Amino acid sequence: MLGGLAYAVACVVAAAILVASGLAYLVLDNLRGLGSSHAIGNGPKSTDGATNILLIGLDSRKDQNGDPLPNAILRQLHAGSARGVNEEGVGGYNTNTLILLHVPNDGGKATAFSIPRDDYVDYADAVGPQQRGKIKEAYGVTKAFTEDRLMARGEHDRHRLEHDGREAARKATISTVRKLLGVPIDHFAEINLAGFYDLATTLGGVDVCLKHPVRDRYSGADFPAGRQHLDGAQALAFVRQRHGLTNGDLDRTHRQQAFLASVTHQLKQEGIFGDLGRMQGLLKVARKDVVMDSGWDVLGFAQQAKSLTGGNVEFHTLPIEGFGTRNRQSVNLVDPDKIRTMVHDTLNPPKQSPAPASSGDGSGGSGSGGGAKTTVDVLNGGGRAGLAAKVAGALSRGGYATGKVGNTAPTARTTVRYGASAGSDAKRIAALFGVKAVSDASLPAGGVRVVLGPGAIVPSVASSGGRKPAPEPTATLPTTGAQGGAVKGGGIPCVD
Repeated sequence: MLGGLAYAVACVVAAAILVASGLAYLVLDNLRGLGSSHAIGNGPKSTDGATNILLIGLDSRKDQNGDPLPNAILRQLHAGSARGVNEEGVGGYNTNTLILLHVPNDGGKATAFSIPRDDYVDYADAVGPQQRGKIKEAYGVTKAFTEDRLMARGEHDRHRLEHDGREAARKATISTVRKLLGVPIDHFAEINLAGFYDLATTLGGVDVCLKHPVRDRYSGADFPAGRQHLDGAQALAFVRQRHGLTNGDLDRTHRQQAFLASVTHQLKQEGIFGDLGRMQGLLKVARKDVVMDSGWDVLGFAQQAKSLTGGNVEFHTLPIEGFGTRNRQSVNLVDPDKIRTMVHDTLNPPKQSPAPASSGDGSGGSGSGGGAKTTVDVLNGGGRAGLAAKVAGALSRGGYATGKVGNTAPTARTTVRYGASAGSDAKRIAALFGVKAVSDASLPAGGVRVVLGPGAIVPSVASSGGRKPAPEPTATLPTTGAQGGAVKGGGIPCVD
């Protein structure tokens, strides 16, 4: 379930090492077949040089071709049979692991956000009548409906149905996560139970640390407290256990994060990145078990991945507001606006707004000493209903005149443009969103146009008198309680 990210890290670093050794052909040969999906599509992409990767871990008892996993493997994994197709049985197509990994363009600390699998959300690009449900089910719901529709049209080739169903399912999952988090998704990696087992086995096992002893017949987890070395089957039990844990799925999420931190630490500590034979083994297994998007330039991404291999990564669990029942299912209740704000502010820490200038500079702006107010158009290109009006209201409270407010075509990022004599105020407004203002001769004098992207939030704007109005509600990632604080890389984290 979690091997995709570790494989991705291993692949890109292996690529860098092998290319440096003049053995690029080995990289290309072993990576052939990984970039086989086109599910990313033409959605928004990062424009600041950073890379956002979505890790999709399927709790499926089938391989990438839809064929059942051998029962011998399933018995080792305590994963049941391959016949079940729904959550109550086994072998369905739930995405029991969804982690967004943000890798900055400067080689700095990477940040990962885990999305609890039972979060009740609006689906995006889902095929079929169900447009809302647990986030883990967007994949399976879309896959099943897509296959039913294709069969109704006369398609009966099993492999074609599997391929097209999974592509639609990946697209729905990617779009749903993008909508929930409000950030672009540049690439993805998908893996199932067999891939996870293969990863841990190929590594020769993985070190983990537990705060308390555990025993669970459902997952097969039976471990003492403390640091210990787990083989492939034990490692899978470690990250799959939720029964018997105080916080259920939330504690399982911390297990998943700790496993990823441990794997990246182990890859470096054991010198695997410098061992050509072991790297080739990882790449060979990855080719069998991992699906990645066709647009991922693994060789080009290699340099960015250095922060991951050095353990410079921090894992967060996105918050839930409580528990509820929807369609007779237990679900996590979430606040999408709060989640988007948390993700945005974690990746783009709010900057102190510049103090209003006291000397006139010809801008005519509200805080610049000019006589007339700058008029600001606010257009919503990020898809969040009502955001343009909220942003316009915040700017109005800061002393700016409100111009046109409404929706516009989807855009990948927030932009701020200005007409003649509005430069100073445009720069102040742009600073609120962490972007640069650009002159636009097509705008009227004294006019500013803000186009909001997917990650935009309502800013806190200084008033013309230099006083800050009451700030918009803010939210920070949880640091205590059931969801706990961050799980940090660079070692072997100890978890419940």
